[in-house]
Order: sequence, then C-alpha cells, then structure tokens
Amino acid sequence: MEETFGNAVEEEYNFKLIQEVEGLNGGISECLCVEEVAIETKELKDINGLALKSHRQEDEASGKPAHKLAPISALKQNGILQSLTAGKKEEADAELNHEVQQAEDEWAALEAVQPVISDHSGSCSSPISFNEALQHFQTTDLSDIKGNIQPTLRRRGLAAVAHFLFGPPRLHRELQEERDLVFTIAQCSLDNNQKIHIRVLQTIYKKLTGARFDCPRYGTHWEQLGFQGTDPGTDLRGTGFLGLMNTLYLVMDPQMLPLAREIYKLSQHPVQNFPFCVMSINVTRIAIHALREEVLTKECNKRQQVVGVLNDFYVATFLQLYQIWKAQHKTISDSGIVLKEVESVAKKNPKQLLRRLESYLSEQKSGASALEVTSPSPSPNLRVSDPWLSSSSSSKDLKFIGVCELPPEMEGEARLI
Repeated sequence: MEETFGNAVEEEYNFKLIQEVEGLNGGISECLCVEEVAIETKELKDINGLALKSHRQEDEASGKPAHKLAPISALKQNGILQSLTAGKKEEADAELNHEVQQAEDEWAALEAVQPVISDHSGSCSSPISFNEALQHFQTTDLSDIKGNIQPTLRRRGLAAVAHFLFGPPRLHRELQEERDLVFTIAQCSLDNNQKIHIRVLQTIYKKLTGARFDCPRYGTHWEQLGFQGTDPGTDLRGTGFLGLMNTLYLVMDPQMLPLAREIYKLSQHPVQNFPFCVMSINVTRIAIHALREEVLTKECNKRQQVVGVLNDFYVATFLQLYQIWKAQHKTISDSGIVLKEVESVAKKNPKQLLRRLESYLSEQKSGASALEVTSPSPSPNLRVSDPWLSSSSSSKDLKFIGVCELPPEMEGEARLI
C-alpha cells in the first residue's frame, strides 16, 4: 500500500511538473519527457510524512543509469526548450520579413515617372547669349579634348610647297589660340549635366518657335525643329557643340534673327520643307572645313578675330543656301546637290559671300527686303506656333542628304570632323 501511495504522489508531481514546463514554453502543446526535465530533489514527503524514493535512488537500485536532474531555473538554458519557445517567434519574424521583402519588390517594380514640363508648368529658363555660352568654353578646362584637334590640313610633297608659295597667308600667332578653341568646341558633345548646354538648346527652341516655356529634353518636338530624332545630341557628331553655337548666334543676334525666322519658315513649307537644324549643322560643317583649309585666314587677320569671322561666314553661307533653295524651288531631294554647290561658292570666294551678307543686313536695316525672290506664295499656316504640340512635318518621311553623305568624288577635305 505504501508503494501504491508513493506512485500516486509521484504521478501527481510529474503532472504538476509538466504544467510548469508547458507554462515556460508559452503554451506549447508538446511537452518534454519527465526523465529529461525532472527536478533534482532529495526526498518527497506526503502529508503523512511518508518518504518517497527519488528517481535517482530507484535507478541505482535497479541498476539503470541514473538520470541527471536539473533545477527549474535551468530549463531556461535548455537548448530543446529554447528551440521550442523560439519557434513561433522565428515564424513570425520570417512572415514579417517576407512581407517587407514583398513590399520592397513592389516598390522597385514601379516605373520612374519622368517629369514633363509643359507650357502650364511655369518653368522658364532665361535665354543665354552667344557671348555667355562662349565664355563658358573659354573658362572650362578642355585640355584633354584640345589635344585631339586638327586645326589645319596636313599637306605633303608638292601640295605643301604650292600652298606655301601660292596659298593664303598664315594665321597670326595671337589668333591661333582662338582658332584652336573653335575646333575644340567642335569636339565637345552635348552634355546633359551642363546647364549651359541645356540653356543653349532651350534658347534655340524658344527663339524659333516663339514658345514662352521650356520644353522636355527629349521628344518629337525636336523633330519639328529640324533634328532627325528625339535627341538633338545625336545629330552633332560632325560638328560637336559648335553646331548649336552657330545656331545660337543666328537666333540671338538682333540683326540675324529675322533671317533665322525666314529660313525656319521656309523649312516648314509643304513642298520645299527641309530639316532646319540639320541643314544648319551642315552649314556649320562647311564653315569648319573653310577654317581648317585656311580659306578664312585672310579675313581673320584683317579683323583680328576668328570666332566673329566664322559666325558671319556661317550666316552668309546659310543665306546663300536659303536664296538658292527658295528661288530655284528646291526640295529635300535636292539637298545634296545644293549643299555641294553652296560649299564650292563659299570656299572659292568667301569675301564676296560676306559682302552679300553685309548688303542684306544693310537693306534689312533700311526696311527693304533683300530676300524677295520669285517663288510661290507660302501658305499662311506655314509657321508652327509650337512644334512641341503639333504633328511631325512631312519631311520626317524623306531622307536628308548631308555633306557627310555626298559622293566620294567631291573634294577630299569635305569630310566629317
């Protein structure tokens, strides 16, 4: 009977022990074996003072290996118990991390929204003058680019001797640095990180179209202005940023602006249309070739400047092209022939070309128009008030032939820079 009573007390003790273990586990239904988590004690006494044998004594009596019992406080350091108590916490953390990762993936998948500046956005950068843009290049370190320029043609043999004896005079030493700057600018590409570059683009756009606000950096509105794509920078391979500098001079000089708008108006003609900016870049290329071939050296020495002579030669050449195009009813298919003809005339007699420009400016100032030639009356809606918002010109579907695409039989000097 004593043994039966001892077993009952032991079972009651084990039941309470299991309850304590379950409490430490935070309500985990799985409980540990009593032998593995039993409490070390000396002897258990019932209410009648009967001594019960501990598990340790029973194991020793039966010859079984004794289990080492640990105190309750040691359960907190038990690896199995800790793994059980940490199970739900790790599961909750894993679920939270999964939700965070999912949210991050959804955020990363969102497309970046590019701000589009419209006429209603209120953004309006100040126009930049040609001198301000030129000063930017004069004060910028361009030594790396300057080492790659070719300011003059390399002549050898009899060609070099003939040029030395019968060719144009050499450029004055004090003007050579200014000449080198021109060719250095022609090697610079359009840089989006340079605010001056973007201001030059915006100024050209607003002066030609009459728009009050800035336009986006990329878009079909540049095609309406006469570039071949949505990015004007891709059309500057042959002339570099000098192509935009010449156009800037044309639209920012008060005497030249009326001519710029007349040329732009003709470029929008339903029949005689042509890409204005691409044509302007080709005229710049002609001017660069003339400077490199020392065709403009005499005039540069006379006026003691290079940039001013180059700008006037560019405008005079563009004027010559405009008059031929309008008077002879040329179309986009005639672009290659017209450019070749204009280049030949400009190089053979630059002095006469510059005089024609002076005559035009003088007559323009006095109120007479030197541009009145026999041509069909243009449509009253030729002028596009804002090409950014209008559809593309019909010239988009036609291939424009520039100087760089002329047949190989033309002069060897007229090649890309």
